[in-house]
Amino acid sequence: MTEVAKALRDKTAVCGVGLLLGNYPDRTALSLAVDAYQLALDDAGLKREDVDGIIQLSFGYDYDRFLEAVGTDVRYAYQGWSHGRFVAPMLQHAAMAVATGMARAVAIVHGRRRRPYGQTADHEMWRQGLGPHGESPAYGALGPVFGAAIAAQRYFHMYGGSNEDLAPIAMAFRRHARLNPVAVRRSPMSKEDYLNSRWIIEPLRLFDCCQNNDGGACLIITSAERARDCRKPPVYISGMQGVHAGRQFHNLTLPGLGVAQQEVYKYRPTKEDLHAYEMAGITHQDVDALITYDAFSPLVLFGLERFGFCGPGEAREFVKDGRIEIGGELPVNTSGGLLSEGHVIGWNLFIEAVRQLRHECGERQVRDAEIVQYGSFLGETVIFRR
Repeated sequence: MTEVAKALRDKTAVCGVGLLLGNYPDRTALSLAVDAYQLALDDAGLKREDVDGIIQLSFGYDYDRFLEAVGTDVRYAYQGWSHGRFVAPMLQHAAMAVATGMARAVAIVHGRRRRPYGQTADHEMWRQGLGPHGESPAYGALGPVFGAAIAAQRYFHMYGGSNEDLAPIAMAFRRHARLNPVAVRRSPMSKEDYLNSRWIIEPLRLFDCCQNNDGGACLIITSAERARDCRKPPVYISGMQGVHAGRQFHNLTLPGLGVAQQEVYKYRPTKEDLHAYEMAGITHQDVDALITYDAFSPLVLFGLERFGFCGPGEAREFVKDGRIEIGGELPVNTSGGLLSEGHVIGWNLFIEAVRQLRHECGERQVRDAEIVQYGSFLGETVIFRR
């Protein structure tokens, strides 16, 4: 951890958020992004001319089409690929751009329509050596759920357990979603409902898999000083670290599970693996709520172990008995997450972190929340502070 990184602690903040979730059959991804952007501007009390940076994930329209639609010129623009693992790096780019003076305020904007995603004809499945998540289209394994399933199979083979150990995750997040008026899945879920849902790829059932919905999302990042003058309380960015990648990293699990070319071993994070805590000046015991990428329920197990909330193989017991629910030891994905709130690549997870730290979440509010961490299984994290 460098002194430069420590110096960035709390120098930038989220000042505005906007979110749309649901079914918008007559809308385009671009129009949903524009509306989410305006919601975030209104949330912050800013005008379009106050934003001079734009970041977005690709698919459907490019950043220049968005800027034409909103009638804005910027001095910082960046566009990346629409994978959930890249949402944290995008937010980190925005914070660094503001901290270094490359922009005064950066809007991260995304709009999506569900139809272009997740189809067997989707070109994404044929990139990165026949699939970025461990899927193998040439052999009939056509989606990310395949990679999540084989990772879960390896996990249960190493540590014991079965599909039934995933039920507490799906049930907890559904309970959270029932307290969230914008969540897409809000119907009650019992353990019997979960166990009666159809298999997708064993050990994953229907309710182990995320939503596929239309939506738009926006977060605006500016300097801490400027954020304090905005309409809503600032949510400071205290610590962060990027996606870890390489030969030992499969894109839907921890290192050490050996689901493709990786070695098989029991992963424990080192101090270097957790340097965002040092940047933020905290430990994981200080985290009031964890937000983690949950496109598939076993990813929650992997996220908990990646940041040392549990030891190897311990997460399947940790998630039981209400421990990850609101009021529990470590509330996780308090909006309902991608499994039940909805899916906007993951930006809605960050928006929930912001709203928790503003204490805006009503019945699902984590009491006295001061620190919320977004942290996922590939090591990427952003630590937010009230």
